[in-house]
Amino acid sequence: MQNDPMIRIRRYLPSDRAAIESVHDEARKIELKYACLENAFIPLKTAAVKEHLFDHDGIFVAEINGTVIGFTACTEDELSWLYVSPAHMRKGIGRALVHYALCRFPDINHIEVLKGNEPAKALYESFGFKVLK
Repeated sequence: MQNDPMIRIRRYLPSDRAAIESVHDEARKIELKYACLENAFIPLKTAAVKEHLFDHDGIFVAEINGTVIGFTACTEDELSWLYVSPAHMRKGIGRALVHYALCRFPDINHIEVLKGNEPAKALYESFGFKVLK
């Protein structure tokens, strides 16, 4: 479509922190709802420390017109974070972030998805990942 805004994906900068906190906190609630785990919500401010987000080899953000609308984080072999602002879900942002991460870290072979998060599962399966129980 000609009028679609241009998605730009780039490395995370410390100045993006408030934006990714907002994206995570909104999107994580939806993810947890799919898994019937709404009460397990922890804001990114806490989760980032607890789950070592900023120790990842690759942290990338997606932005449109300078506004961060999604992010992903990965190591050499695992894609461990992927969140897109709810206002931009189902528009190819997550797909673009996964593609970008896989191009930079081609040995990624592991992704965890909460049971019940069918949209995420379908996205990862479209890249050739298989469900292991």
